[in-house]
Amino acid sequence: MALSDAQPAARPSDRTDDAPARKRPKPGERRVQILQALASMLQQPGLERITTAALAARLDVSEAALYRHFASKAQMFEGLIDFIEQTVFALVNQIAQQDITGAGSGRPPGARQAARVLAMVIQFAEKNPGMARVMVGDALVYENERLQQRMNHFFDKIEASLRQCLRVGASAGESDTPTVDALVQASLLTAFLVGRLQRFARSGFKRQPSEHLEASLDRLLG
Repeated sequence: MALSDAQPAARPSDRTDDAPARKRPKPGERRVQILQALASMLQQPGLERITTAALAARLDVSEAALYRHFASKAQMFEGLIDFIEQTVFALVNQIAQQDITGAGSGRPPGARQAARVLAMVIQFAEKNPGMARVMVGDALVYENERLQQRMNHFFDKIEASLRQCLRVGASAGESDTPTVDALVQASLLTAFLVGRLQRFARSGFKRQPSEHLEASLDRLLG
């Protein structure tokens, strides 16, 4: 046997079976990791635009690895929007099914229910600052226009939910124009909600959207 064919005896530190194997993500796990990293990067105040190169570096993968899970960056943002919609509207439906006839804060039953919806959305944004930037469109300025349209539709649905809460309450009360009253009040509450979330995002997450929330709702809902 030629010397070139001889292999030295492997030392313990050279054995490949001693090196820890790199754990492969389970199906769907890498997609979740990408979305979590994107949401985390959106929490950085002052960061105007996130590139796929920066996102790939954050995850220590190549950009090509990102595109194996998402066809485009817009699709990544759509994944975040899907999460926002599914989480928020599942909770809206829970609130809508709650009994609103019992004792409460002194507000009419429908107003009490609308206040719960508003507080829930604000708490969700407060706990998920990166999502708040998506909700108000700050993170979507340089992205595909359809993403902003989806968030516009999101707030339209929130307003419709508030209107339904208030209409049911007003119909049970003494208002002669419950539908009109609910329409105006729901529009005002939605504008308040969007304003609070915009201030939160544009203050670098320093101004909490829940600041003086109950007192503000007392003024808005009576």
